[in-house]
Amino acid sequence: MDDLAATNRTDGENGTAETSAVPDPEHGPAAESGPMPGGRAQPKTDKSEATRALILETAMRLFQERGYEKTTMRAIATEAGVSVGNAYYYFSAKEFLIQGFYDRMTYDHAADARRRMAHTRDFAERLQIALESWLDTAAPYHEFSAQFFRTAADPSSSLSPFSNESHPARATAVELFRDVLQGSELAPKLDAELVELLPDVLWLHLMVVVLYWVFDRTEDTERTREFVRRSTPMAARVINLSRYRVFRPIVRDAKGLIQDFILPTIGKTAVK
Repeated sequence: MDDLAATNRTDGENGTAETSAVPDPEHGPAAESGPMPGGRAQPKTDKSEATRALILETAMRLFQERGYEKTTMRAIATEAGVSVGNAYYYFSAKEFLIQGFYDRMTYDHAADARRRMAHTRDFAERLQIALESWLDTAAPYHEFSAQFFRTAADPSSSLSPFSNESHPARATAVELFRDVLQGSELAPKLDAELVELLPDVLWLHLMVVVLYWVFDRTEDTERTREFVRRSTPMAARVINLSRYRVFRPIVRDAKGLIQDFILPTIGKTAVK
């Protein structure tokens, strides 16, 4: 029955698969629930959400134990105690398990960061809290992060943080950085157009931190944490200086660069 449910799918080392609908025993045809971006089914009930979470949790454990390349969708389904067809219903290919992981971790990070920075309005402090919160949230997955990075670094991969498929997680992160800025004492003092663009730029700053973190092999990624501690005040000072008249021409040039060269590379980001 598993093979029948997974008709027209393959489950090799790379976990490639077509995206035809697979019946879900809890809901019927996949089309009824509607897909999430990147071929992920959108659960409609607590039971389906629990099943989806179980598959994702199992996949993350097997990725840690066996490595990403050696873990197949069939192995994940077996360990989770669900049919292969059911696993494919929630995640149409193995790579979309990583998208599910991104979604969940980004949500957890945003919630944790907002909780930590709730009682401070200093922009530099809020930014540092948000970045350190990401390091703490991602810490359990550091050992096998390089395996994912090899795929995510491919510009054509749906796992790229700049892809359309990664838009839900990216939008959550950008909204967090919007809160970092808007909840600070600095936001009312800045140019309105710059305030609109900065959340995307701050997300790109996080991507730099993530890249450093992936290759950091110090205990508790201490070098990355030190990088955050030292670079964040510098970034905050540069942003703070933008409100002074003498820097307005530089700010306008910077906004032009962001609008013309940075935002167009980010999937589903409108150029204003």
